[in-house]
Amino acid sequence: MTLQELYQSIEGNYDQAIRTMRMDKLIDKHVRKLPTNTALHQLLEAAQTMDPTQLFESAHAVKGICGNLGLVKLAEAASAITEEYRPGAARKMSDAEVKQKLAEIAALYQKTLDGIERYAQG
Repeated sequence: MTLQELYQSIEGNYDQAIRTMRMDKLIDKHVRKLPTNTALHQLLEAAQTMDPTQLFESAHAVKGICGNLGLVKLAEAASAITEEYRPGAARKMSDAEVKQKLAEIAALYQKTLDGIERYAQG
């Protein structure tokens, strides 16, 4: 599987990733490290406690990481959580809607991990 095929299988945006990272070698390096990135794990843990500060901080980190890697669906979903819990901003979603968005992030993340695993196996 090529890097482009990985991006197609996980519904990522390879062109966005290459604009940010500039080289396949860098994309490959960071995509392979994604499964061990703590920000995504912290966001999923924050989903259990619904702690506003932890949700904001971890979602903001996930948004940046995924945006840089061209993982647009994950970045967009994390952005919704970031904006929901941005300090000083009024909440717009119910807790149930937030939990639904967090479940969407978990599903997208698992799909991404599965794709990365297939990619890493060659």
